[in-house]
This record gives sequence, C-alpha cells and structure tokens, in this order.
Amino acid sequence: MDDQWLVVGLGNPGPGYAGNRHNVGHMVLAHLADELSATFKNHKTNAAVAEGRSFGDGPKLILAKPNSFMNLSGGPVAALMRFYKIPVERLIVVHDELDIDFDAVKLKRGGGHGGHNGIRDIAAAAGSPDFTRVRVGIGRPPGRQPAADFVLRDFSADERTVLPNLLSDAADAVALVASDGLEAAQLRFHSPRS
Repeated sequence: MDDQWLVVGLGNPGPGYAGNRHNVGHMVLAHLADELSATFKNHKTNAAVAEGRSFGDGPKLILAKPNSFMNLSGGPVAALMRFYKIPVERLIVVHDELDIDFDAVKLKRGGGHGGHNGIRDIAAAAGSPDFTRVRVGIGRPPGRQPAADFVLRDFSADERTVLPNLLSDAADAVALVASDGLEAAQLRFHSPRS
C-alpha cells in the first residue's frame, strides 16, 4: 500500500506513567486517534493499534503504541513493520525530546538517537535509523535534577495548560508528513511563530 504510514508513539505502559513527560508520544497518538475517530485495540505485535485516514480521504495512518517499556520499543515496531509491510521510510516515530524547548515540535529523518533509548532500540530493530521523528519538546530539567527523573515526572500545572496545543501541533505534524512530505511539514513547524 503506497499511502500507508506507520505512526508509533513512544511511552511506558500502565496508568502510573500515563501523565509523564516521557509518555508524550502516547498522548499525541491519543489526540490523533480522536481526530481520526479511530479506536485503539490490542494487536498481536504487542502494541495497541488504531487505523484511520487523515483529512478524510488522505493517507492511511496506522497508529501504534507499543505495550513494551520505552527502551524495548524496537521489537513491537519491527513486528508492526513486518505485519503491515511498512518500509522504514514510511515509519514516523513520535517521542519526547529534552533538547527542544517545551511547547515546540521539530521534525527530522534519520540521524543519531541523542541518548534516547527508545529511538536507539527502534533503529537497531528496524535495521536503519532512517525513519521520520516527530520530536516533541519537553525542555531540560531544572537545576541539577537528573534527566531520567525529569522525564518520568508528570507535566507541571503550568505546562498542562499549554499541553493540548502542543499535542495538537504534533498530531498536525504527523498528518502533514504523511500527506505533503517531511520538507513541507518542517517548513510549517520550524518557522518562527508569528
């Protein structure tokens, strides 16, 4: 299928992690599923999967939230790619990014993992790092707080007021990559806000 895209949102399973900064990939996919009127169902690839078309008759998006912990995302992603016959150039991974300010979305294809273990595991399992990443900015931890603690904390009350806009932007970025390509999406989301 030429118009199919696999969209993977990274996070950790279970309600205890649901509001964590590290789970923003799951949050974006939940937002996207709502927009597509799609419902997540458990799939044999150890992921929850929902399917729908963006913009009504646009590309088919297969939304997947691995049921594994973040650092072990590669296995379910590789299984999904095999099951749906998705090449790596039609894989979009949505994940949290410490090196981007909170409330910003950046897109890129390929490159290193930047210390993100979920991205590292997917690149290894997929046999290539050349997938598109929708990087959702969560900012750096305050003071001397370790990054590992920061990403496993929930968004602050102030951040939660802005979070719906951030999730919406990231969902729009996914849909735009699938319909118009990475460069068009980068042009929109990397330009300064007016």
